[in-house]
Order: sequence, then structure tokens, then C-alpha cells
Amino acid sequence: MLTLGIEGTAHTLGIGVVDDTGRILSNELDMYRPPAGGLHPREAANHHADVVASQIVKAIDTAGVSLNEIDLVSFSKGPGLGPCLRVAATAARSLSSRLSIPIIGVNHCIAHIEIGRIVTGCDDPALLYASGGNTQIIAFANGRYRIFGETLDVGIGNMLDKLGRELGLGYYAGPKIEELAKNGNLLELPYSVKGMDISFSGIMTAALALKKKGCELKDIAYSVQETCFGMLAEVTERAMAHVGKSQVLLGGGVAQNTRLRNMIQDMCSERDAEMFVPPGKLCVDNGAMIAWLGSVMYGSGVRMDMADTVVEQRFRTDEVNVTWR
Repeated sequence: MLTLGIEGTAHTLGIGVVDDTGRILSNELDMYRPPAGGLHPREAANHHADVVASQIVKAIDTAGVSLNEIDLVSFSKGPGLGPCLRVAATAARSLSSRLSIPIIGVNHCIAHIEIGRIVTGCDDPALLYASGGNTQIIAFANGRYRIFGETLDVGIGNMLDKLGRELGLGYYAGPKIEELAKNGNLLELPYSVKGMDISFSGIMTAALALKKKGCELKDIAYSVQETCFGMLAEVTERAMAHVGKSQVLLGGGVAQNTRLRNMIQDMCSERDAEMFVPPGKLCVDNGAMIAWLGSVMYGSGVRMDMADTVVEQRFRTDEVNVTWR
């Protein structure tokens, strides 16, 4: 069975084709990059609408199949930005109707887990999901993927991008902050862990205050990374201890950061656990992960009709009944 997945939760329009063994036949991405300022949902959605047809064609060509060979279409139902989600859902409905094939709407966060499980070979991990819009620690328990810690305000990637914009580094600033941090020194910033949850907005405010005091950008970048990633490592370790997991899976765009990976690896080594990280193109938002989760859900007996495909901007991970595990 071949599944085509359409990802459109935020800045990336992704189309992927997978088979029912988890083999990725294609995984095409087209990211919206605003000319100035931050990400505007309507502008990103317009970008997605402009490129979705051509990306579907490209994904089909790369996969070496014809559109008529697709057996199932899946799409990111949420969570995400409403205008962007609706583009992906509309495209999926159109394909489903045109090809007379089933349609499945999937939870974006769970898609990160399932693509990570199939490509890395990990079995029962705690996921540290660190992206622009989301920061959560997720693990399977009692028939669902439960959230055992999360941000109380903004996602770590969102905070880094906003900070980078204010520091004059441009948008999508995470990689630039990572590069600056390689030669930095530690400055004092708030360490904001609240139970199992974390908060980033106060750290950004404090970092900008350091800039006004004349501190060097490399020291601010280093301090932000050390503080925020230390918080993530702490709550991930506590979540693992709470639910008895011995594996950590990293997902989301920020999971590509080398310093974050090293911190999590150090934590895992100290507790005799394993860390797994998918290839970079599967850490970021992508269509292959949406296709794979749709395939897994369909194979477990999940069925949807058009009435079930309404997008959910606040689609919580723990709302999904996990029928395939």
C-alpha cells in the first residue's frame, strides 16, 4: 500500500510517499521564508497554496510511481496554524475525491514519534519534541501518547527565532545562534523549570536586557543555549524516570542542534539510556512522517470520512487513541 502525506502546519509544505513497510519513496519540502519580520500565517498559507500542486507532482515523480498508484492520502490535521492547516486539508480532500481513495487526518506531534521509531529502530522512547511551535516531552502510557512536560508559553524554536530577530540575526535564527554560541561564555539567565513544565519568554527578555548592557552576542547565544537546553535535559530525564523509559527520541527542527544533542546524550549516558535522532530531513516538519502515521493508523483499522477531516489548531497529542500499539 502506498500513502501520500501532506504536511502543512506552519512554515513548511511537505509531501511524502511511503509504503506500508515504512520505506520512504520521496520526501519533498518547500519552506516559506518571509522577506522581513516573522512568520505570518496567511502569507505562509498563500505560499503553501502556490506550491502544493507542484510539490505533489515532484513527490510522485521522485517516488517513481503514478498518482493512480496511491492507495491512501493523509494530512496534518493539527496542531498548527489554521490557514496553513486548511491548505493541507483541502489538498488532501481533493486528492481523496479525485482518486476515490481513503483519507486520514493525523496528529503532527505523533507523526514525529512514529517516523522516529521506524527509521531509528527505537521501540518505546520518550520523545523530546523541540520545534518552533511546540516543546513537549511525550511518552506512550495507558493506550495514548501522554504529555509529561511542555512549554507554558512559546516553543523553543519560536523563542530562538524571535531572539535572533531582535539581535539582528534575521529569521530562522536557530542555526546562527548555534554558530555564535561555539565561542561564547556563560552569563546568568533565569532557569525557568516549573514542576515538569518549562518557560522560555522570560529568558528571552533577560537575554535582550544583556544586549542593552553591551554583552557580546556570542556570550548571549551561548548562555541562552546552555540555559534552555539544560532545562530540556532536566525535564526529559525526569519524565523518563517517571514513566520508566530507557530510550529518548529527538524530534523537531531544534533537534538538529549539536549542543542539544550532546546534552541529551550526556544525560542518557549517566542513566544508562539510549538516544535516537532521525536524519535531519525527518527531524523537521515533513510529508513522509505524515504519510507514515496515516499508513500506520489505517493499517490498525482507523477510518475517516470527509466530516472527520476538519482541522484542529489545538489538537492535543493525548487526544488520540493509539490503536496501533
